[in-house]
Amino acid sequence: MKIDIFKPVQIGSLQLKNRISMAPMTRARNEDGIPNENNAVYYEQRSGAGLIITEGTAISETAKGVLYIPGLYTAEQIEGWKKVTKAVHEQESKIFSQLWHVGRVSHTSNQPNGIAPVGPSDIQAQNTSAWGYNENGVEGFVPASKPKALSVNEIKNVVTDFANAAKNAIKAGFDGVEIHGANGYLIEQFLNPFVNNRKDEYGGSIENRSRFLLEIIDASVDAVINEKVGIRLTPYGGLGDLPHYDEIEATYQYLAVELKKRNIAYIHIMDQQSKGSHALPDGFIERFRSWYDGVIILAGSMDREKSEQLINAGTIDIAGFGEPFISNPDLVERLQNNWELTQPNRDLHYGLGTHGYTDWEVYKQPVAI
Repeated sequence: MKIDIFKPVQIGSLQLKNRISMAPMTRARNEDGIPNENNAVYYEQRSGAGLIITEGTAISETAKGVLYIPGLYTAEQIEGWKKVTKAVHEQESKIFSQLWHVGRVSHTSNQPNGIAPVGPSDIQAQNTSAWGYNENGVEGFVPASKPKALSVNEIKNVVTDFANAAKNAIKAGFDGVEIHGANGYLIEQFLNPFVNNRKDEYGGSIENRSRFLLEIIDASVDAVINEKVGIRLTPYGGLGDLPHYDEIEATYQYLAVELKKRNIAYIHIMDQQSKGSHALPDGFIERFRSWYDGVIILAGSMDREKSEQLINAGTIDIAGFGEPFISNPDLVERLQNNWELTQPNRDLHYGLGTHGYTDWEVYKQPVAI
């Protein structure tokens, strides 16, 4: 029987009004790091999606690599996010907060008191930028700074920061959290043996390099329960100067098996080809399904046809859309009716203010003459 991706569905513990997810996208609209009424309007406009995953949200002062991003580590930030979750829930959509630590993909100007960013090692990311201030105090893209290798005690502290942010998300009214384990940020840095050259229990074997990720999942599950924790992964990605390595497939097979044991809300996979990086190899998402029978979201260059094919084949459960949601707040309705999409303007993706944020128009039917 063909599945209607636009109808309500129970997927795992998620009761969704459709199988469309709004993927996380950095918008950099919070100068003080505190969500506000503009954020509430933005997410409410896009809550035609059955599931919304927020922009990457900092778990601590040292987690950031982009100016003006919101956080989830202060009481004021919790109160700010309550405006967002209330607005989305009033539209009968679900919303997860994506919890973010960028690791070495940061700059000293993003860090408190100009300290070095952190990573699994002190290997600096090449040809990789953060969004901060240059030596003249001018805002813009700046080269990622040389990181400081985390000590074991500091790793434990980061794990605790994720768990605390997860607790704060639930206090703020979120339905759950998505751990950002993708796109070349801290968790994926630990997975990659070219970046992670540690000789302790967090480096070397697949099991050791996966330890940090799984400790974060376990701590977050302990904090808020398994059905409120998901994770985003980018197998075969290359963002953040992460070279491919021989054990990629074995690493993600190991993670699929371990994450299934934990019965989390979902695994959200992104195909990075849409970001100008490597595509998932042919057949990978089908192989991943054979390893993992929980809820799978797939994002990256999705359209209605591809979404319906993969969902009806049982390969994925939810289709994730990112950039199209920016310029099409009514994207779900447009997909359902095969209406034309408004093309985004990437010059307006980041920065303060509401232009290019909340002022995109919904589709207007042509008037018959």
